[in-house]
Amino acid sequence: MKIARQFIVSIRRRRGQQVRADWVERELPERVDPTEQAGLLAILRLDPADLVDAPSP
Repeated sequence: MKIARQFIVSIRRRRGQQVRADWVERELPERVDPTEQAGLLAILRLDPADLVDAPSP
């Protein structure tokens, strides 16, 4: 299951991390595969399991 990039961006912005949110918008595809991008999600301190369970816009 893929996750909407915008969902990840919104999490970054809620955490006050505008620069990281901007980077995610520029660098990640519109739909993110949590298996393929597990390392990147870990760097961003996002648990793929939490993201997959969340509704994506």
